[in-house]
Amino acid sequence: MIFIDLTLKSTAFPVSVQRKTSEEAEAVYTQIVEAMRSGQPEIIELTCDRQTEKKAAVRVSEILSVQIAQKDGSAVGGGRPPGFFALSEST
Repeated sequence: MIFIDLTLKSTAFPVSVQRKTSEEAEAVYTQIVEAMRSGQPEIIELTCDRQTEKKAAVRVSEILSVQIAQKDGSAVGGGRPPGFFALSEST
């Protein structure tokens, strides 16, 4: 399964949907990035291949980032999903 994760403003947890193939995931990723660039459509609706009843409608202006990651049982790092992080120096 390929996961597409959206990080939203003022939300601690990402919105995540799955696709069965990398081509389908790339198409969703491209659709989201184009919407972020243009601001159109105002709302993007996403569905999930794994949980077919799962649906999400997201205001494009609220999306901070989008990422694609293949998550399976053989992932390194104790099953922790990949994601964005920031490092800071302490003084």
